[in-house]
Amino acid sequence: MSLLKTIVQNPVEAPRESRVAPERLVEGNPLLKAWPAELAADGRIKTGIFESTPGVNKSIKGDTFEFCYLLEGVAELTPEGGEPVIYRAGDSFVMKPGYRGLWRTIETVKKIYVVVEGVS
Repeated sequence: MSLLKTIVQNPVEAPRESRVAPERLVEGNPLLKAWPAELAADGRIKTGIFESTPGVNKSIKGDTFEFCYLLEGVAELTPEGGEPVIYRAGDSFVMKPGYRGLWRTIETVKKIYVVVEGVS
């Protein structure tokens, strides 16, 4: 197993498609696409490409840490009790464990993600 993994920004294989879970959906019916690149042996670390069409959903991180780098699109994140923050292609951000808020996809977003689960 190689200890180096390239995340392909424009994957050619078919993505995994899904929709936002009903209990998290606020507005619209965004189509979600994921191209997982790597899963750590213990399942705690995930990387890959993710895409979402416009809509609004609740973002609840629990004990998960997520780094995002936007390749395309525009999203507005509003932390509970906080002010909205707009992110555009080329921006990066982290949602720390315990983060709760709204994720509004304004223009279809495509991002590189790194998720680490089980962080306290």
